[in-house]
Amino acid sequence: MAEVKDAVSEEKITENESSSAPETEKTETEKPQKPSESKKKSKKKKKNKADAEAPSPEEASQYGMTDVLTLRRGAKEVKKYAVMRRLCAVLAVILIAIITVVYAVSYFYDKFGSFTVKIDKYDMVRQGLSLSETPEFDRTTSRLNADIVYDMTNISGEDLPDNIDRVNGSHNGNDYIAYTFYLANAGKDTITYVGEMYMESISGNVDEAIRVAVYKNGEKTVYGKTKSNGGGMEKDCDKEFASASVVMYEKHEDFEPGAQDKYTVVIWLEGNDPDCTDEIVGGQMKMGINFKIIEDT
Repeated sequence: MAEVKDAVSEEKITENESSSAPETEKTETEKPQKPSESKKKSKKKKKNKADAEAPSPEEASQYGMTDVLTLRRGAKEVKKYAVMRRLCAVLAVILIAIITVVYAVSYFYDKFGSFTVKIDKYDMVRQGLSLSETPEFDRTTSRLNADIVYDMTNISGEDLPDNIDRVNGSHNGNDYIAYTFYLANAGKDTITYVGEMYMESISGNVDEAIRVAVYKNGEKTVYGKTKSNGGGMEKDCDKEFASASVVMYEKHEDFEPGAQDKYTVVIWLEGNDPDCTDEIVGGQMKMGINFKIIEDT
């Protein structure tokens, strides 16, 4: 009996061990993994999968694939380049328009005439010789431009206003040009200057009947061209033109510091001149005066 009990007992122990062994294996197998480790493994698997699927640089070049950032940067550069091109085009158009206007104005004055007064800029800086339209010299300059008359018809010099030299700046009539200006020595030295009135761009022989009156400090002198028949000076003139292109040559010595000279220039077509005929209709000319210093003390 004792042996039978021992056998039964051993059989039960063996059954218990066999039944507990699967439970232990099951427990070890079903043991939960930590979340962080699970995520890391998942990411690692995805990365490995992406790396495996991503093409190599050679393959990307072969199949024409380009980096997105490179495309975006290229698009921005193209847009910037397009904007710059438009801006340059607009600036070019504006510049061309300005040049065209300047050329047109220059051409207009050269063709239809003008009257300018100017001095050498070096004389203005070095010696203080300056021009102004007013005796106060509120605005000094080295160049003055007078208004012009476009459709001048002939008149008689006797019809000019008596006070024509008492108005400053441009004060033209319907058929004459009148301009008053001032020349001053704003420097510290006593100087000698010369003034030369010239004619250019003459057409239609209009200079044959032109008269130029110059008032210097109130003293009037009328200039005209020599008679076309060679008979000398016109009777209404005080002096003949200095040459074919020079109206007069004025020299002023001992022009002291602070001194001023007042000039009024009047230009018209003299109707009593025998050469004032229909042949000069449409004629044009340009005139001006240049002043420069020739000596200083």
